[in-house]
Amino acid sequence: MNDSALITIGLPIALAIIMFGLGLTLTVADFRRVARTPTAVVIALVLQILVLPLIAFGLITLFDLDPLLAVGMMLLAASPGGTTANLFSHLFGGDVALNISLTAINSILAAFTIPIITNLAIAHFDADGELGLQFAKVIQVIAIVLIPVVIGMLVRRRWAEFAQRADRPVRVFSIAVLVFVSFGALVSERDNFADYARQVGVVTALFCLASLTLGYAGARLLRLEQRQAIACSMEIGIHNTTVALTIALSVLDSTEVAIPSAVYSVLMYILATGFGFLITRLPARTDTAASSPAR
Repeated sequence: MNDSALITIGLPIALAIIMFGLGLTLTVADFRRVARTPTAVVIALVLQILVLPLIAFGLITLFDLDPLLAVGMMLLAASPGGTTANLFSHLFGGDVALNISLTAINSILAAFTIPIITNLAIAHFDADGELGLQFAKVIQVIAIVLIPVVIGMLVRRRWAEFAQRADRPVRVFSIAVLVFVSFGALVSERDNFADYARQVGVVTALFCLASLTLGYAGARLLRLEQRQAIACSMEIGIHNTTVALTIALSVLDSTEVAIPSAVYSVLMYILATGFGFLITRLPARTDTAASSPAR
């Protein structure tokens, strides 16, 4: 699978289209919205950018993962929230506007945080001999993640009607790409799948549950209202695994690094659904301290 032109060329192009589609859904107003709820945004970003990689590192150490799988877990932890988080947030009564703001900011920050965290992981787990994310590859990550988002926003500003029409087809396309790449990564490593499932199945499930719980409990402990807590939970728990898979397969040229993201891309929807039903059925508590917008 690694040597296929479909992966080395087609997948980055597909991801660029997906990120372009994300840009079509964003406006400058989404970033201005941050000023109205800065506490919620800062909390979610700190949890996602700083705390999640620490949790992933702890799980890697606890389960003593092989170096390439360890790098894959760190790459997964560094990947931004997925646009599907908006849908899950809506289904379970979350603050979708907050999700949109977080997705916008995360998509831009990820172009820089992914290379940093991945390079640190490659060095720490002594995977340098098999992997390398040199400067040219860092630029490639920025190009396929950040530039299409900016172009999409510019198109949205100039041709809003086209952006609205293109939203649904791009979403369907992104789901199709995710399914194809996840399935392909798992099939290409089918001889080792049982071993990988044993090694990363429990780790990815625990990481997903920790991400969902961290987003919700962290927001509630810091006195954000229920809707914002649900939004944070879904944004932190549902990752843009297409980004992680693309970088693993086409930039790092490693199917093994892609395995954690491929497994996670299946588990996160199941666990997020169960978690969403759980938190919406918890005994109601008053939001008097958090009923006003966070400042």
